[in-house]
Amino acid sequence: MTAQALLQVLVSGLLMGLLYALIAAGLSLIFGLMDVVNFAHGEFLMLAMYATFGFVFATHLDPVIGIPLVAALLFIVGAFCYAAVVRYAMRAKANIGMVQIFSTFGLAIFLQGAAQYFLTPDYRSIQASWFGDKTLNLAGVFLPWPQILGGLVSVMAFGALYLLIARTDLGKALEATREDQGAVALVGIDKNRVFAIGWGLGAALVGLAGGVLAIFYYIHPQVGAAFGGIAYVTVALGGFGSVFGALVAGVIVGLVEAVTASILPPALKNIGIYALYLGVLFFRPSGLFGKL
Repeated sequence: MTAQALLQVLVSGLLMGLLYALIAAGLSLIFGLMDVVNFAHGEFLMLAMYATFGFVFATHLDPVIGIPLVAALLFIVGAFCYAAVVRYAMRAKANIGMVQIFSTFGLAIFLQGAAQYFLTPDYRSIQASWFGDKTLNLAGVFLPWPQILGGLVSVMAFGALYLLIARTDLGKALEATREDQGAVALVGIDKNRVFAIGWGLGAALVGLAGGVLAIFYYIHPQVGAAFGGIAYVTVALGGFGSVFGALVAGVIVGLVEAVTASILPPALKNIGIYALYLGVLFFRPSGLFGKL
């Protein structure tokens, strides 16, 4: 492999890794806030991709314009799913962990089944976009503009998330609720409201990723499963509950996937990801930045 080819592989892996990190950030945020794994996270991504497709179909505008609207819609979806499903699962008196797992897993099956019924299993794609099928040539290294857009959106989203957590009252409420749910009630903070906002933010982050992915990836009811699996590995690799650990882990996963795909057949590109995770699991079960 030439130096230029290696650089091509690494840059491509970096850009996809930033997208993986954005998908995983919402999952990690929800777990860090509530100790709940959202098994419907991949289906939230699927909904975001369909919402982007629907926006283009209804308005004939470029999908990039619709990305903020899709993120706002997913915020509402996430908050609603907490209020309608997860809040009641958390009230279980016995086997609460299993109840939470099966409630979000059931939500995932419901969303996927509803998509198959109402939207059909057919594959769809967005044919025209400002960034679709366009590449940037940097000294012989070709960078697809949709992935560049995804990397930029991811960096901006993590920057905004940092400012939200570190500089706002809402961020302080999120951190306080994560630390001690009982104590925050004594100072007048409604934990259910904070949890609903947390689920909304987690879904909004995956909504941003779905809006970008819809530009260059096929849209179908099962699309969330593959990316959801990578998101779970990314969260576990970075450390459960560490949002910015997910950023580092996402980049690592993207690079490992790209290098593996350049060595092995593309169908086996995930082998490198899971081999890396198993290695980390043996030596640091809590993940790279986890405290469990």
